[in-house]
Amino acid sequence: MESASLRERQKERRRARIYGVAIELFKQGGFQTTTATDIARASNVSRGTFFNYYPYKEAVLLDYGSAVVEQLRHLAETRLSEGVAPTAVLQEVWMQLAEQNVHERDLIPPLAYEVLNPDPERARIAYQALPLGKVIEMILRPMQQAGQLRTDLSLSRMSNLIADTYLMIALRWSAYGGGRSLQDEMRLTLSFLMDGVLRR
Repeated sequence: MESASLRERQKERRRARIYGVAIELFKQGGFQTTTATDIARASNVSRGTFFNYYPYKEAVLLDYGSAVVEQLRHLAETRLSEGVAPTAVLQEVWMQLAEQNVHERDLIPPLAYEVLNPDPERARIAYQALPLGKVIEMILRPMQQAGQLRTDLSLSRMSNLIADTYLMIALRWSAYGGGRSLQDEMRLTLSFLMDGVLRR
């Protein structure tokens, strides 16, 4: 029993090391030019070992994105428990995500493409690893309970539409830039989206 527990801890440490090295290599040399072999070599593991932990290179980014979404969930829970209005919490979460995306601009496109992967299984795994819609749903729920949201769409659908819109805007900004900062682009987009979900 103790040896099994030790093996699990060793596996967790190895995975964490591979993840940390991979993210550093992506930041230094770019995601596209970094290979699984590069990551394995820098992590002091075999290429086969890398694929035991991550079946494809993009899977590393899913761990990264999952950690970002978890931070946003924690921020939202904290701010809502402090009595901050849901619309203000959504704005904070939205801007925090935009800042993260600006800071790690080169990681947005491959992460977004993974969510849009033509392989339905990979797309499903990516979607489950990045539950931004669930965070938004948690933020909007008090507004729904207060009767402030439109009723012709479910809360889940509205939340997912907002999350999907964020992804598309961030992807477009990352790939093509534009006249506005991502924060300004997202502020305008969120304002537009909220006008669409509030009851008139």
